[in-house]
Amino acid sequence: MRKLIPLLLLDLLLAHGCTPTTPAETPDEISTQKAPELVIIYDNNPYDNRLHTAWGFSCLIRLAQRTILFDTGGDSSTLLHNMRQLQIDPGEVDAVVLSHIHGDHVGGLIGFLEQNNAVTVYLPQSFPKSFKDEIGSFGAKVEEVYEARELFSGVYTTGELGSGIKEQSLIVTTGQGLVVITGCAHPGIVEIIQRAKEVVPDNRVYLVIGGFHLSGASSTQIESIISSFIQLGVAKVAPCHCSGDETRRLFEESYGVNYIESGVGKRILLP
Repeated sequence: MRKLIPLLLLDLLLAHGCTPTTPAETPDEISTQKAPELVIIYDNNPYDNRLHTAWGFSCLIRLAQRTILFDTGGDSSTLLHNMRQLQIDPGEVDAVVLSHIHGDHVGGLIGFLEQNNAVTVYLPQSFPKSFKDEIGSFGAKVEEVYEARELFSGVYTTGELGSGIKEQSLIVTTGQGLVVITGCAHPGIVEIIQRAKEVVPDNRVYLVIGGFHLSGASSTQIESIISSFIQLGVAKVAPCHCSGDETRRLFEESYGVNYIESGVGKRILLP
C-alpha cells in the first residue's frame, strides 16, 4: 500500500495539470548556504585567537552572486593561513580589489594568485606598470580604475581619490543603506564617505569599516570626525587596521551598540 501512495499523488498532480518538481532547497541545503557577509581575514587587531595578526588589512566580501577579496594584507603566508582557519577556499574568490599600493595591502597578492589566478584584479590606474605586468604574468586579468563606477551589480568603486597617495574604496549597496569599505583612508575618511554618497546618491550609510588612518590623531581631531560621521548619517562603524586604539575607544563611546568591535576573523552579516 505504501508504494501506491506516491503513485496516487503523482496521478492527482498530473490530473490537475501540475508537473511535480524537486524542491529548490531542502532544509539541509538552506542551512549550508552562506549569507552575504564581510570577513576580516588580515588585520593587526586580534579577534579570533586561531588567527595570526600582522600589520595590514584584507577583507572578504561574500555576496549572493560574487565573492570579492578587498586588499591582501602584508604577506601571503599570514593571509592564506587565516583563510584556511576560516575555511575560506581561495578558489571561491571571483575578483580582487586593491585599495592602494602600500605593501601592507598588496603584499599577499602574489601568494594568493599562486592559489587562484582565475580572477580579475581591480587596482588604481596609478599603480606602477611593473606591478600590473607581474599580475599578468600569473595569468590573472588586470583592470585599471580611475573614476567612480559600478564594478559589479550593487558594488561600486569610489575611483582614485587623494592628491598624494591614490586610493580607492568600495561601496556595497544593501537593503539598509551603503556599506563603505576602506583600506587606509589616506584621502580622508570623511571625504571617502562623502564621495560614496555622491556615487550612490539618496542613500543612507549603513556601515563604514576598515582603516580610518587616525592612529596618532588627537582626541579633538577624532571627536570632530565622529561629529562628521553623525552629520553624514553613518549608522554603524567598525574601525580597524590603522584607525588606532583611541579612535576605536572614542567611536565606541559615541556609537554604543552601533559600534562593531573588529579584528582579524570578525564576521559581519550584511542586511
